[in-house]
Parts: sequence; structure tokens; C-alpha cells
Amino acid sequence: MIIMKTDATEEDIQRVVEEIERSGLRADVSRGEYMTVIGPVGDERRLAFDRIATLAGVKEASMVESPYKLISRQYARFFGEPGANRTVIIGDVHLGNGEPVIIAGPCAIESRPQLMRIAEEVKGAGAQILRGGVFKPRSSVHSFQGLGAAGAEGAEEALCWLKEAGDAFDMPVVTEVRGESMVELVARYVDMMHIGARNMYDQDLLVAVARQRKPVLLKRHFGASIEELLSFSEYVAAEGNKDIILCERGIVPMGKGKSFTRYTLDLAAVPVIHDETYLPVIVDPSHSTGRRDLIYPMSCAAVAAGADGLMIEVHYDPSEALVDGPQMVTPDELRSIVDACRRLYATVKKS
Repeated sequence: MIIMKTDATEEDIQRVVEEIERSGLRADVSRGEYMTVIGPVGDERRLAFDRIATLAGVKEASMVESPYKLISRQYARFFGEPGANRTVIIGDVHLGNGEPVIIAGPCAIESRPQLMRIAEEVKGAGAQILRGGVFKPRSSVHSFQGLGAAGAEGAEEALCWLKEAGDAFDMPVVTEVRGESMVELVARYVDMMHIGARNMYDQDLLVAVARQRKPVLLKRHFGASIEELLSFSEYVAAEGNKDIILCERGIVPMGKGKSFTRYTLDLAAVPVIHDETYLPVIVDPSHSTGRRDLIYPMSCAAVAAGADGLMIEVHYDPSEALVDGPQMVTPDELRSIVDACRRLYATVKKS
């Protein structure tokens, strides 16, 4: 990274940017109150650091060993408050640096009446952001794939319903983007774009979503290390979009014998990720446990671990849901979860 002097001029900064671009790299320019930091994006072996260090206005040019330097605390400490976290704004909701934000709604949008009823009830239960699946990546081709599986026409109709529900109940909306071909369509209707666990490794999708300049919710793949999650989120940051929310949603269980949960919820990942990056971290207790009776205790545990928010699946009658009914809570159960988590957050913050 190239750290500029406090009195560096715009001409000094532009000269460094031009030098980076001449080497075939891109420049990420981060401006703080007292200092500007420039991060080269690309193969840094092609960059003449010794030459850049001698340019006017440059205080220091040094290598950052982390593969996710643009989102690292090491990088951010030069242009932000030490230890400060990023607040991501979704619509009029601020996520990060405050009370946990609740994202809730059906796993899959099944019909307009179903979505409107659930939206009204999750709003009444205390949720701030409405989720609803238009595309549903599934392990079996014979399972319900979401209304978006019918093509662009079916996807757009479901997206219209999602936006309508969000407007009706004054909630920003989020849905998963399954492929590059649907990125621009989804971006027209939602306030935040969600990249699911199965697509965490899709570099082209990450870049396409980042370029929409909307907040990005990135879920950890169930077989991914924390370093991989952070490294792939760097693809979004490298496009100049640092409004990234990381989501822990469980990893593949180890060992043999009966499986009591769908995945193993790695709550230790929450404070670990907070140590490594300034980005907010949320937890999805629905997909990680796969059990309605575990959503309440694991939501509380996530908040106690420092999660900035929760993503919870809700249905007024889980037995009727076309997808993931066993892991959905009712609106009344969501209300209890929200109340407990807010009281727990206040207690943890006070202590």
C-alpha cells in the first residue's frame, strides 16, 4: 500500500495512480480525514515500489502480506479510526456499529399473497429488512427452484412482488443472485444483493454484482475457510464497492454418526472476522441448524458473539412452505427472538 503524506496534493495522488496503472494494475484510493492510502489491485510483482516511494507526496510504500488487504484492519487503520467498523446503509437501515439488524422473510417467494402476509408479520415482529428467495439453488434438480427458475419473466414478476412488499411495509429488500445473467435484472428491484454459499467462489459473479454499486451480502461457503471468505470478498472490494456484509451460515459437520444439525454453526468465526476486517458480520441460524427449535438459542448466541445482525427464515405456516419448512420460525417466534436479542445486546454492550 502507498501511504500519502498529510499535505499531499491531488496532483501527487493522481501521479501515483498513473504510475500504478502504467504497470497494468488498478488503484484503490481510500481517503481519510488526515491521510490518503492507495492500494494497487493486481499482480504487485509488476509494480516498482522503490520508484513509487520517491514520488512527491508519498510518505511510505510497503507490501501488505494479507490476500485481502483492501478489507483488512491493517489497511483501514491509516484512513479510519483505529478499531472502527464499517456501517453499511441498506435503504434507510444502518447495519454495523449498533443494535443487531434483523433480516427476515420466506426462504422462497411462492406467491404474492404469501409474500405480502409474511412481510407484514415480520415487520410487526421487529425485522428491519425483508428477504425473499426468487432463485433457489438446490442440491436436487427435482426440487422447487424458486419462481425465477421459469426464466426472466417469472423472476421479474417475483422481484416486482418483493419490491412492492418492501415499499408497502417500509423495508429494504434483499434476494439471492444465482448467476451473472440475472445481475442487472435483480439490481433494478432490490436494495441489497445476496451471493449465496454455493456461489461464494464464483469470481465473475462477485465482480458483476460489485459493479452494481449496491450493498453485497456474501455468505461463507459450507466448505470454506475464514481466509477464503475474506479473500473472495476482496473481489468485491477491488471493484471499489466496500459495502460488504459477511455472513456465517455454518460449515460441513465433521465425524460420523447421526447428524443433529444441518451444518455446524461456527460462531467463533464472528469475533475472528471482526479482528481481521472492518466489515460487518451477520449470522444465519436457519440454514446452519436446519431446525426451528434451535433458531432462538443460536440467535442469542450469535448476538453474544458480536454479530451485527441475523438472517432468519419465517413463514406463517412452516408446514406449508415449499422449501425448508423445518427451519422456518413463525412470526410470533421471530418476535420472541428479536426481543431476546435486543435485550441481550444491551446487556453485552453495558458489560
